[in-house]
Amino acid sequence: MSCFCSRTRGKDVGFDIGSNQKGSATSFSFRELAAAARGFKEMNLIGEGGFGKVYKGRLSTDQLVAIKQLRLDGESHQGNREFVTEVLMLSLLHHSNLVKLIGYCTHGDQRLLVYEYMPMGSLEQHLFDPNPEKKALSWRTRLKIAVGAARGLKYLHCAANPPVIYRDLKSANILLDNNLNPKLSDFGLAKLGPIGDNTHVSTRVMGTYGYCAPEYAMSGKLTLKSDIYSFGVVLLELITGRKAMDATRRPRDQSLVAWSRPFLSDRRKLSQIVDPRLEGNYPLRCLHNAIAITAMCLQEQPNLRPSIGDIVAALEYLASESVSEVIKRSKALPTTATTIRN
Repeated sequence: MSCFCSRTRGKDVGFDIGSNQKGSATSFSFRELAAAARGFKEMNLIGEGGFGKVYKGRLSTDQLVAIKQLRLDGESHQGNREFVTEVLMLSLLHHSNLVKLIGYCTHGDQRLLVYEYMPMGSLEQHLFDPNPEKKALSWRTRLKIAVGAARGLKYLHCAANPPVIYRDLKSANILLDNNLNPKLSDFGLAKLGPIGDNTHVSTRVMGTYGYCAPEYAMSGKLTLKSDIYSFGVVLLELITGRKAMDATRRPRDQSLVAWSRPFLSDRRKLSQIVDPRLEGNYPLRCLHNAIAITAMCLQEQPNLRPSIGDIVAALEYLASESVSEVIKRSKALPTTATTIRN
């Protein structure tokens, strides 16, 4: 199976997203957004990233939103570049697994982005919540999140023309709705992929340490396979319940990928890396296949990593297999209970 990206004759130039185009983002005044976020008070703060803070807000239409107030980095203009990139990308790209951009604000030196509000926060918050009483994500839910994130990435790689390299895929950028459906967010670092005979895009190395593909980190050569490596790291986080980089661990165990390598290459040790909070509640064969997909994504050589189309197909199969396994178990329970009573 391959990721087939259809190209309509006569649309090979420029940026094409097929028939999925929907209206443009709304321009808001700073006063409107300040009122929506209640003056950007600390009590409304719901997140903070490298380029700014995110606040929960309520528009005059009563719609709940997330408002990101970007921090402009002086002479580097990085914050402004991220703002422009994100407005352009999310005004053109529309998919159920991408966060929706509602609007923006350019008032003086203020740069704000308004997104749909994602009530369940980020995947990072659910995987690494220090509260021991909080229920861990089930194996089925983790697979569901992996499938949705992969579908969003497939849209970027295969529906857009030229393809879009996300460049900042990580658990903190995978947001969840009320039903724990995932949406990729934060497109400020996204780049248009190579076109024609070009094999890569050369750019300054950006992204988050622990998720960056080794060849990109070393050379600045960015390809679609750079995103595949990052996706492999996210899969590893879902399986292990460990952070991509964790400074609280001993030095040799801080990098999740480096720590996991010996386990990934030995089938007998695979169960040793699974998140203990799952308490063994996963189909073993499904786990082995999920780890095999993860290992392929984390190949050192980019050309050995699978396409996102292959990953989506494989994960969708595992997710359906996992559901079938749960149904089988639930059907077996009454029989077992009857046997005990008799």
